[in-house]
Amino acid sequence: MLKETLLQDFKEAMKEKNDLKKNTVMMVRAAILQIEKDNQIEVDDTQITEIIAKEVKKRKESLIDYEKSGREDLISQINEEIAILKSYLPEELSMEELQKIIRECVTESGAESMKDMGKVMKLAKEKTAGRADNKTINEIVKELLSE
Repeated sequence: MLKETLLQDFKEAMKEKNDLKKNTVMMVRAAILQIEKDNQIEVDDTQITEIIAKEVKKRKESLIDYEKSGREDLISQINEEIAILKSYLPEELSMEELQKIIRECVTESGAESMKDMGKVMKLAKEKTAGRADNKTINEIVKELLSE
């Protein structure tokens, strides 16, 4: 289970005195714990993958601001954090694979227009869980439904 892997990697990072990896993994574990306590549930690997994907997205967004301000030290740190986080995520889908999955979702849901976008998005998110960015999924769905 991904939760145990994170704990093991956290312990290893502490032993190796790898502060960046330790802090990154600790932050993910804290986010998991927060969701478990708030919702009084036990998260599964799919939910953990979503949490990690969300953390990657946050870092990518902050990277833009750091690049504008020219903070090379923070840019390299954020890139390293993203690399650490991505190591826990499944392989990202290629654009072709993603389009194929979304076409299947459109057919499965019986979507015919933009009004059905919610159905398609829900199905696509379930099928791609952490292997594709929601923004990209959204763009492809809009493209397919407007044809």
